Amino acid sequence: MTETSNPGASGMNVDPTTLLGGGTIGRQIAVSAIAIALGLLVGAILIIISGLIGPAQALDLTLPITAYGAVLEGALGGPKAIANTLNAATPLIFTGLSVAFGFRAGLFNIGANGQLLMGAFFSAIIGSIVGIPFPIALLLAIVAGAIGGAIWGFIPGVLKAWRGAHEVVVTIMLNSTAYLLLNLLASQVFKDPAATFPRTAPVSPEAILPIILGDTRLHGGIILALLTALVIWFLLFKTTLGFEIRTVGANASAARYAGIRPGVITVLTMSIAGALAGLGGSVEILGITKSYPAEYIVNYGFDGIAVALLGRAHPIGVVGGALLFGIMRAGAGSMQRATDIPVDIISIVQGVILLFIAAQVIIQRLLPAARARRGGKAAAAAA
Repeated sequence: MTETSNPGASGMNVDPTTLLGGGTIGRQIAVSAIAIALGLLVGAILIIISGLIGPAQALDLTLPITAYGAVLEGALGGPKAIANTLNAATPLIFTGLSVAFGFRAGLFNIGANGQLLMGAFFSAIIGSIVGIPFPIALLLAIVAGAIGGAIWGFIPGVLKAWRGAHEVVVTIMLNSTAYLLLNLLASQVFKDPAATFPRTAPVSPEAILPIILGDTRLHGGIILALLTALVIWFLLFKTTLGFEIRTVGANASAARYAGIRPGVITVLTMSIAGALAGLGGSVEILGITKSYPAEYIVNYGFDGIAVALLGRAHPIGVVGGALLFGIMRAGAGSMQRATDIPVDIISIVQGVILLFIAAQVIIQRLLPAARARRGGKAAAAAA
């Protein structure tokens, strides 16, 4: 495989590392906390406006308190609510780790959604094979999901390292390709003849993730997600490979000069990122849907981008961001029932949080330039 002259730049000046901001860990946590607070504030304003144009058509300044209280009650107000929150956060942890892992190597993995779908499909097919005892069946289905996602991440990695194709363009196209291809396979080739709607054969009981919290739907995927985050943290910050990945992300040319092969790191990083997203699809199939339905529409991969940015591409931060988004998702229904506020408000709040994080990066870039201009004018005046 012949590497391009600069795998870190292929026609599009996109450097994901600039989106992570700088400064100490405490500063980054503070910036994320401020972005969350501002997002909730904007959400509160929209909730008040919704009250004015809603059925009540009245100005109620306490409505945001009621709405956010309902969100917390629906997300954390009991074992079943907590289980729903953790189940909602589990695939976001995997896709957030996938995007964050790519960020560390200077790569924009927009294809986490397609990789998640591939992992989900592979797990559904392997998990439906009967006759394999537990836990071997479960382990094989999980590994199959990781392999499916890794294959879908390997493709843009190779194209970037070999031909300089930008991973953003390739992964966006692969998202659509995965959805349409798997829709065809699930509705035609691997369709369960006994199903009333197109889907694959149901996962065998031996391959289903066990319930870990009493009389709830909380499955073991959350444990796998937390262990995976710990492994990725160790890989990135405690191993030679992790140092090479972060070095390539910081400066591909300097990494090449130091004897690191950026092309190899690019392929390996995208493959691992794909495997992480594939695990997210695996736990969804083995823990929630129990089969792969045709027209399987999810947005976990795209939400993982926001989770990775909110968590500053750090595995621990990703877990925190995923839990926050999981709380919002799990409590959105309760908010709507309690206040008649549309659940779309939650999506807007998530988007505003991401917007403020991006704005912080823009401000950091503009302030030094403004200071330099002021310094130049002062020097000219003094001269």
